[in-house]
Amino acid sequence: MITEQEFLEEARTFLDANAERRTAAKQEWGEGSDEVGIFAEHTPEEDQAHVTAAKEWRQKTYDAGFGWITGPTKWGGRELPGSFEKAYRSLESSYTTPSQAPFGIGLGMIAPTIQSHAFEETKDRYLPAMYRGDTVACQLFSEPGAGSDLAGLQTKAVLDGEEWIVTGQKVWTSGAQYSDIGEIICRTDPDLPKHKGLTGFIVDMKAPGVEVRPLRQMTGGASFNEVFFNEVRIPDDHRLGDVNQGWTVALTTLMNERAAIGGAGMGIEGGGRSGVLMYELLRRLDKASDPLVRQKAAQLYAHTQVARYTTQRAMAKLAAGQLPGPELSIAKLALTNNLMKVADLVGSALGPRMMADTGEWGTYAWSGLLLGIPGLRVAGGTDEVMKNIIGERVLGLPKDPKPTK
Repeated sequence: MITEQEFLEEARTFLDANAERRTAAKQEWGEGSDEVGIFAEHTPEEDQAHVTAAKEWRQKTYDAGFGWITGPTKWGGRELPGSFEKAYRSLESSYTTPSQAPFGIGLGMIAPTIQSHAFEETKDRYLPAMYRGDTVACQLFSEPGAGSDLAGLQTKAVLDGEEWIVTGQKVWTSGAQYSDIGEIICRTDPDLPKHKGLTGFIVDMKAPGVEVRPLRQMTGGASFNEVFFNEVRIPDDHRLGDVNQGWTVALTTLMNERAAIGGAGMGIEGGGRSGVLMYELLRRLDKASDPLVRQKAAQLYAHTQVARYTTQRAMAKLAAGQLPGPELSIAKLALTNNLMKVADLVGSALGPRMMADTGEWGTYAWSGLLLGIPGLRVAGGTDEVMKNIIGERVLGLPKDPKPTK
């Protein structure tokens, strides 16, 4: 097998030939973008440009052997250890390359589910295409009437010969506007208990009957969508797992979703951009010597580091082929709590300038973070759901009593 050193030399040759080395220039206060929002605020044209650039770069890396370093060779992977993947990501970060954000959901959540639960021919069709960047995927779980109660969803799938006919609505779907496929969970037996009558599928987002509508957020952007399905036909070979066993399929995706969200950090930990701008803002406003501000900043730093270590524990389990425990729920809850601490700290320093645009660089931009936090508190399971998981699985507390009729 190739050594890690030989692998890195190969990777460096590829990157030198296809990308520019990232300069170590430090952003000066007042220069460039001061954006610190949680969700991207792109126009449809900007979305398409970002997706095109992301696809072009992913296709290059895949064709060169760096698109799925740990993946099976039959789907274009190299079956190398996770340490090789980590080493490549570290090396690639020193080069200027297009953002791979459009693939975050597909490769982080949907591809592992396909690999675990799909028919072999479906794996053969989609896994290479997803890792090469030819196919973008989204997640179709939440519904207007179900909220965080995924098992309460009502989008139905009815078997018609060798196809399933899907009718219903999904909501809060990130990336639906540019996705090629989606993972959808449907109710296939309304007579079974709600956790038992669900089935997962891969649906063509360009199929007749699929309608995507953007949802405007209070930040002004439209990072999420609602998706309508009007008698959309899905071949049975696009089913994930057995009929009425979709809850297991959904849990596979949700576990990976919480890993992706909880491990994101959003730039507030260590030397992340948002963290750097926050501490520089406090200095610019002569707040850095205020003992109360310093106490809040120290507490935030401690909390972000603990969250980082908790996430590393979960990632180590995944890398070892184990199912992580409740660490991912803890990490996801910690992220939103830490972001609220950031908003509180910045808000106490800025005052009205956080919500009233004075034109001063590095001030009003923080409103994007403040207004984006509620969306993140819903994504991947609400804070309330995470607290229930932690209470029951970590602390051993009894479940909340069900309401009496």
